[in-house]
Amino acid sequence: MKKLVLLFAAAGVFCTGAWAQRNPWGWPPPADRLTMPIWPGAAPGEPANMPPEHNVPSASRVAGRPYVRLTDVSKPTITVYKAEGRNTGVGILVFPGGGYKVVSMDLEGTEVCQWLTSIGVNCVLLKYRVPDLGPYPKSAAALQDAQRAMGLVREHASEWGIDPNRLGVMGFSAGAHLAAAISTHYEKRLYTPIDAADKLSCRPDFAVVDYPGYLRADHDLTPNPDIQPTKNTPPTFLLQAENDPVHVENAIVYFLLLKKAGVPAELHVYAKGGHGYGLRKTGMPISHWPSLVETWLHTIHMLPGK
Repeated sequence: MKKLVLLFAAAGVFCTGAWAQRNPWGWPPPADRLTMPIWPGAAPGEPANMPPEHNVPSASRVAGRPYVRLTDVSKPTITVYKAEGRNTGVGILVFPGGGYKVVSMDLEGTEVCQWLTSIGVNCVLLKYRVPDLGPYPKSAAALQDAQRAMGLVREHASEWGIDPNRLGVMGFSAGAHLAAAISTHYEKRLYTPIDAADKLSCRPDFAVVDYPGYLRADHDLTPNPDIQPTKNTPPTFLLQAENDPVHVENAIVYFLLLKKAGVPAELHVYAKGGHGYGLRKTGMPISHWPSLVETWLHTIHMLPGK
């Protein structure tokens, strides 16, 4: 019986590796894809002997397909997906969602990078630390990872074909909150600087905030006091569905704060769409949101004029 269990376990590992080789947009990424840890040693404040990260399968499906939900991530990484065809020089650091408990690495990560690279945008996917105590400031872990990753991308920008002055962020759900957090908390690192990467700016040049959570307080349009835009917050695109169970007020309240601060912002609210759909075609009009983002990137002169 023990030998049989080991045989099935080995077959599972083989299949996972084989799938990654056949599908370069799955998770884990293929071996030839550049993946690197963002910290030279242990992450700041990370305790020793953490359990290994693992996938927590969801019983739900998005567009009829399952998706990867990593948890117990204690060794954050970035994975680089270079633009296909014509390289526009634009780079986007992608933050998947998962309520700061898991990280949806394919649904809101690799599949997003597949689209971005197809339009000439370089994509860098961040696998940040989860689970923790929640969003900043309850926990600084994910925002520390985001700040560090932004500095690393700028340090390697010329090597990866990225213009360091056209480097934005895109986040989903909790990752959308993280995109807003780094858009408003970039002047000072939340950790002791380590090397040259930490001397570079971690301010995004633009932000895409898709179906965010945590951007409002507990009631209606009361803002989250820890996410306060200023006139220097980068231009921002926001998207959410009115029937999102995480509440459309998250996008609305942040848009109003951006407007008050004089930050260029674009808000799209759809009647239906729910939450956590990524780029998968659900049959709802909201599934066409990527084309809106592409148009917006032209509008703010990140992508060249059509």
